[in-house]
Amino acid sequence: MNPQHKQQGTCSPKMMRLATGLLGMCLAGYIVGPPLYWHLSETLTSIGHFSCPPCHCDCTHEPLFSIPQDCMKHDPEMNEETEKSFADLLSEELKRKEAIALENHQRADIELLEAKKVASQYQKEADKCNSGMETCEEAREKAETALEVQKELTEMWQVRARHRGWKDATI
Repeated sequence: MNPQHKQQGTCSPKMMRLATGLLGMCLAGYIVGPPLYWHLSETLTSIGHFSCPPCHCDCTHEPLFSIPQDCMKHDPEMNEETEKSFADLLSEELKRKEAIALENHQRADIELLEAKKVASQYQKEADKCNSGMETCEEAREKAETALEVQKELTEMWQVRARHRGWKDATI
């Protein structure tokens, strides 16, 4: 094998850097793209709402770069219709949002009641557990006291037995 012809793998460091950079740019576009698109879309839409209404005038007799005088006037009937339809749309949107908010509020109230029920159950179980622990603790204390009394009695009987000549076999 010729030492000048080193076999390189398919993933050279330059290719890895290029692939990593391309992957990073795609990831950045994926993260930043949608919010940027919506922001630009809203901006362009809002600019479109403030533009003048289309002119309905005869511009054939006017010079090329002049604005006809009647195009500068606003049609009051058209403005009233636009305002009414806009007000109707806003009213419908407010009613829809109010209905959604009411539905969400009712759902939250139901979930709150369910959470309170579950919390009450857990509290009852905790109270039972605490009561049981207190009972066990009292019984343990009584057993310790009884054991101490029994030890004292045993000690006293062993002392009496030793005075009378008894010898412990375990010693």
